[in-house]
Amino acid sequence: MTTANTPEQNAQILGLGAKKRLTYLFETVKQFKQVWILNDNDGCVMLTSEDDDCVPVWPTREFAQAWATGEWEGCSPKAIPINDWFSRWTPGLEDDDLLIAAFPTEDDDGTILFADEFEKQLKRF
Repeated sequence: MTTANTPEQNAQILGLGAKKRLTYLFETVKQFKQVWILNDNDGCVMLTSEDDDCVPVWPTREFAQAWATGEWEGCSPKAIPINDWFSRWTPGLEDDDLLIAAFPTEDDDGTILFADEFEKQLKRF
């Protein structure tokens, strides 16, 4: 999913605090029924936040792609349909003791959530 956002609008969204970005993520994922990750030949990108291994997720291709720099510049955005997320990703993340880094930015790891908590909050939107 690509949005019709202008670069200025995307910059404004990136400038929001983590909680407001989380709300934007949930609203966008609910609307377009997909979660975006970054992927490479080895699978999805992971990051560490305060000793927790996390899978970063974004609301759109553009925001995921914007993160594909530096050590992740060879990565590509990948959409995960929301039904696949619920049926496969949430249980898989829980089994692997991985958390979610919801909508990280260059300056902020985003909101860190357990996989089941992410799903529960997303279903409320």
